[in-house]
Amino acid sequence: MVELLDDWNVDVPSWKYPMNLESPRVIFRLWQRFPDDGNVSRCYSTGRPRVKTPHEDRYLAVIAKRNRRSTASDLSRQISSATGTTVSRQTVYRCLGHIGLYARRHVRCVPLTATHCRLRLTWSREHAFWTPQQWSCVMFSDESRFSLESDSRRTLIWRAPGTRYHQENTIERHRYGGAGWLVWGGIILGSGIDQHVQSVTMTDHIYRDVILEQHVRLFRGAMGSEFLFRDDNARPHRANIVDECFQSENITRMDWSAYSPYLNPIEHVWDMLGRRIAARQPPPTCLPELRRALLDERCNVPQDQIDNLIFSMPRSCKVCIASFRRHTRINHHTNCFLHFSLNCN
Repeated sequence: MVELLDDWNVDVPSWKYPMNLESPRVIFRLWQRFPDDGNVSRCYSTGRPRVKTPHEDRYLAVIAKRNRRSTASDLSRQISSATGTTVSRQTVYRCLGHIGLYARRHVRCVPLTATHCRLRLTWSREHAFWTPQQWSCVMFSDESRFSLESDSRRTLIWRAPGTRYHQENTIERHRYGGAGWLVWGGIILGSGIDQHVQSVTMTDHIYRDVILEQHVRLFRGAMGSEFLFRDDNARPHRANIVDECFQSENITRMDWSAYSPYLNPIEHVWDMLGRRIAARQPPPTCLPELRRALLDERCNVPQDQIDNLIFSMPRSCKVCIASFRRHTRINHHTNCFLHFSLNCN
């Protein structure tokens, strides 16, 4: 075919040559058409005709929204059994994409009850109009476990843009456990990350003897009576010996609504710390390396980012008020674990 075009002195780019040059039928059609229009390129075609009707497109969208955990293959079989029309997985993906539904992972959020929603709404209304001066006296603290084990849970759902935190698009899970380091951290305006790393679970005695005596008490002595300490409602934090320590050291504890990690800016610090450790080359492959990385990277978190997180507390409270009884975008993670594949010899 190429030699034939050369004999005709036709200047045709190589990408316009027909795919099947060995087919006599293709050569015959080109031989008949060239004297008329002088063209050997493919004719314009509208493409493959549509298999589904608009009614079947709407039905596909309905069954995808009713069961958001259905795969494209499941949806293809359902529409085939209901309408008799056979469609492929790619057709399902393309059809749902035209109406704004894409395969995405669930958002992991803490389980919320009506009591949790009511308490966090009350807390947000009380602190929504605090001034930066008032927030500068608060020390935000929390514990987070950084693990080397995997916890991906890559389950996809069908959802439209702007509906990430709707109830049908979220999955509630409690804290993940595994081998790693338990890190206690505290942040305050104008100060770095005060951090303590340990391998065992936090107990009331460790919390009193190590966290309160060696860390929190020093901040209380430097800031005076205006100092406020904020922790969560974990059992070691509410033990009797811990309450006695708060009274003896004259430390004022801020009220806290349960299951409200998005109202604690240190959760964002955990995320920044985890991302920095994940970006290390080479990444930590065993627990001693992970411990050294945690201690090194805490000094690399910019202080201005920590200050901005604290200054954003009024906005977080207002977002919580506006999204009553729903999960919010502000730090939806209950804890920012760092997961690696443990590959130790």
